[in-house]
Amino acid sequence: MSDAPLTNAPSPSPAEFVRIEARALLELAMRMDGPMFEAFTRAVDLLLEAISRRDRIVVTGIGKSGLIARKIVATLCSTGSPAYYLHPAEAVHGDLGMLSHGDTVILLSASGETEELLRLLPLLKRLADKLITFTGNPSSTLGRASDVALDASVSCEACPNNLAPTASTTVMLALGDALALELSRRRGWRPEDFAELHPGGRLGKRLARVRELMHTGDAMPRVQVSTPMPQVIYEMSRKKLGMTTVVDANGTLLGMISDGDLRRLLERDGGHALDHTAGEIMNPHPLTIEAEVFASSALALMEEKKITSLIVTGLEKRAEGVLHLHDLWTLELI
Repeated sequence: MSDAPLTNAPSPSPAEFVRIEARALLELAMRMDGPMFEAFTRAVDLLLEAISRRDRIVVTGIGKSGLIARKIVATLCSTGSPAYYLHPAEAVHGDLGMLSHGDTVILLSASGETEELLRLLPLLKRLADKLITFTGNPSSTLGRASDVALDASVSCEACPNNLAPTASTTVMLALGDALALELSRRRGWRPEDFAELHPGGRLGKRLARVRELMHTGDAMPRVQVSTPMPQVIYEMSRKKLGMTTVVDANGTLLGMISDGDLRRLLERDGGHALDHTAGEIMNPHPLTIEAEVFASSALALMEEKKITSLIVTGLEKRAEGVLHLHDLWTLELI
């Protein structure tokens, strides 16, 4: 938090509150591109070393900084970097037992002189492997005692009285996000990894995979090239997907027959439509998709090609399942 003196100046407009915080973020970005670049990189290196040793990242702070610390922990965990929050007051009443030798601790303190953290400092220096501090005063007691002190200073708070932590907590939050995201980038974190940690809620639905939704086994419509049309129609009607796969005895995909193919057959051959076999009317080049593709990507492909189903294939073009547009409705993606 800034130590700028109080003034009797008129309160800024609501929009100015946001502009003050935005300027604080721009100032942070400039420091990260310049004088703070090496310190930030060193902090990332320390955290990567801890993760490689299977040690943990511990984040601590109290008050508003404690709330930001909890959010940073959540972002670290959701991007694949194991972390937990340590409450400074509870730590001296037993929670310090959560800390293990080798853990790296991130301390959040705008002043760098937070009493609860200073009380913990000797214990943290003894138990933790490395200390990283987010502070508005890198020359403070916490800043000097840390292996890396990251400058989270602001020229002023958005608060009209320059008191309530506002711009300073915004800067700490952004700095924590940058640290978590750089960690995930350096570790090669992929969308697939992110999906594994977010199975629930709207985000989980968007990251569902085709294999979780496709119709397999007896629920997948299938006929062979020699199957007569009455049996083809029966199979399509029984499986209720508006199509059927055409496969050989080994399950290799040879083609597909859709409701549209049947309509065109009836228009063309009329009363002789049922005289054909599946192999004679099938589309030999249906669109396919792999089971590990995200459901959202499958939906995008269906919308682009204006189709209602995709055949899921695996090794040697074996038909593994069918994904229908209706299956995506349950995910609220449509």
